[in-house]
Amino acid sequence: MTTHAGLAAGRWAALSLAEQFANVGSEVDRAITAWEARRTDRFDGALTRALELFDLTARDDRWRGHRRREILRAREEFCRLFFDDVAAGASRTLRKYFLHFALLARRSA
Repeated sequence: MTTHAGLAAGRWAALSLAEQFANVGSEVDRAITAWEARRTDRFDGALTRALELFDLTARDDRWRGHRRREILRAREEFCRLFFDDVAAGASRTLRKYFLHFALLARRSA
């Protein structure tokens, strides 16, 4: 089942890359916050929503080549936070990365 059914139906493609990543970043932040608070109920939902938005962004035909590689690399780093012990402490860097997209999307609006 798709959590973001409206976005998957085509609204996502109307957003710029900065807007898409700002939305992804919101879910990434929610997942990190829930993980740090050990709130598995909230973490599971945020993780699912973040991965869905990463996947919608990666499937967008406008983002090819280096852009798609960066999208998938960011997804990989997000997953590493929770499933790779070596990545502990990288949450601050990932939050800062996505903050830049949120600021750009807001400035462009």
